[in-house]
Amino acid sequence: MHRFAPVWDVLKVVAIVFIVTFIVRVFLFQPFYIEGSSMEPDFHNGEYILIEKVAYRFKLPARGDVVVFRYPNNPSLNYIKRLIGLPGETVRIEKGQVSINGNALTESYLASGDKTMVGSSADPYEITLGKDQFFVLGDNRQHSSDSRDWGPLDRRFIIGRSTIVIYPRVDFHAIASPSY
Repeated sequence: MHRFAPVWDVLKVVAIVFIVTFIVRVFLFQPFYIEGSSMEPDFHNGEYILIEKVAYRFKLPARGDVVVFRYPNNPSLNYIKRLIGLPGETVRIEKGQVSINGNALTESYLASGDKTMVGSSADPYEITLGKDQFFVLGDNRQHSSDSRDWGPLDRRFIIGRSTIVIYPRVDFHAIASPSY
């Protein structure tokens, strides 16, 4: 029995590491790889971020949070976008200006040349969100598939809130939500 003791000890350590890693990944934090340019200038293709998965179990997501979610039209895909409209609010987009319940939104995170939005129509866009529905937009509005295209995002699709850019190292920083 003594000759297998070191092997048994290694197996116990491996099992504990696997269980702890599983719990952290499934319930607390998850890495996410950014593909595409829909969130530029703050997030770039090829960056790795860490998303936090616990907070939204206890509180509503907040306007300005950058969230990762399962794409409603194909839940096997994950997207990253900024929360703009909250449940019960009316979102209106006219001539590139986003308004919430009639109040214009100041969006300091947009690139200076991206204050206008390219869409299929110059007509104003307006939607009133239902219970547990959110309106999400990419920061790079001209190159983003978001709620303007496929409608409101149900809360059940939200995986978590982005917290830290972890790679590349030169871009390492905490992610803060803007105040409006």
